[in-house]
Amino acid sequence: MSHAPRNTNHAPRNTNHEPRNTNHVPVSKIPLLSVSNLTVVFDTDDGQLTAVDDVGFRINKGEIVGVVGESGCGKSVTAMSILRLIPSPPGKIVSGVAQFEGEDLLKLPISDLRSVRGNDISVIFQEPMTALSPLHRVGTQLIETLRLHDSISKEDAWQIGTEWLGKVGIPDAAERMHAYPFELSGGMRQRVMIAMALILKPKLLIADEPTTALDVTIQAQIMSLIQEMVDTDTSVLLITHDMGVIWEMCDRVLVMYASRIVEEAPVKEIFANPLHPYTKALLQSMPSLTEATERLNAIDGQVPSPLDYPCGCHFADRCPSVMDRCRSAKPALEDQGEDRKVACFLYDK
Repeated sequence: MSHAPRNTNHAPRNTNHEPRNTNHVPVSKIPLLSVSNLTVVFDTDDGQLTAVDDVGFRINKGEIVGVVGESGCGKSVTAMSILRLIPSPPGKIVSGVAQFEGEDLLKLPISDLRSVRGNDISVIFQEPMTALSPLHRVGTQLIETLRLHDSISKEDAWQIGTEWLGKVGIPDAAERMHAYPFELSGGMRQRVMIAMALILKPKLLIADEPTTALDVTIQAQIMSLIQEMVDTDTSVLLITHDMGVIWEMCDRVLVMYASRIVEEAPVKEIFANPLHPYTKALLQSMPSLTEATERLNAIDGQVPSPLDYPCGCHFADRCPSVMDRCRSAKPALEDQGEDRKVACFLYDK
């Protein structure tokens, strides 16, 4: 039996609290990033593994888009593929387009792509231990990002770096600038990564589980910083297991399951009226603030192996509403109203 994604620190406050987008300034309808037909595979000793299967979505200017789903569903690979950061080999982008301000990032020469990375699009990586060099001081790595994309003196860059370490909640920031990563806790290393991603005020921030290693107080501080960036027209692709974070932070939600997007909707609609059976099961598995239960609901069955996905709907073997055609054909992600899409034969018109 497989449990749904963790909801460790937050639960949607469905009573008097409204999601972020209710009071937010209307989001632009101009896409900053438009991804279509993205398919990514990995060659393994056991065969070819499909990590992302025909994924498409958009992120508008000034918008926070959340991506949620069980571990291994393809969330991080989708995000890293946009900047071609997946290891190759064994990874390979088989097909797809990632239009960013008129340029297809998947076809852009690497020399041009390097100027986009960090400057126009920044990434908060999920694991800071592998993203930070153990051989260089924190301050050196932080200001390298700044000086690579901006003509600024080392002294001024060092001062800005120190200020940003303070902004992300690192105490004694001036002293920590001289520390090596191994001298910092996991939470502090994650905060350094967040400072590195935000320091250039990118047009798009890809945040891959940005607060996993942080306590709830620092989580709130970091999320507030990210929201401040959005108010200055930075868009965000937020990858998380936490539906509470989705509720608090996002304008729209992409629900992924087993390498595919199965539903897309504004955050309020996804909680009020989920369409896909997987989304419904996901929300039913969350703890409730109003109803006491002895145990959480779990989603029956197992996630199919990415080495051998079924030819039909990937959720068919776990779906309570499965039909014969679900096992033989893949449902397309189709419109179900403004900003709503679902990949399910239950909603065929």
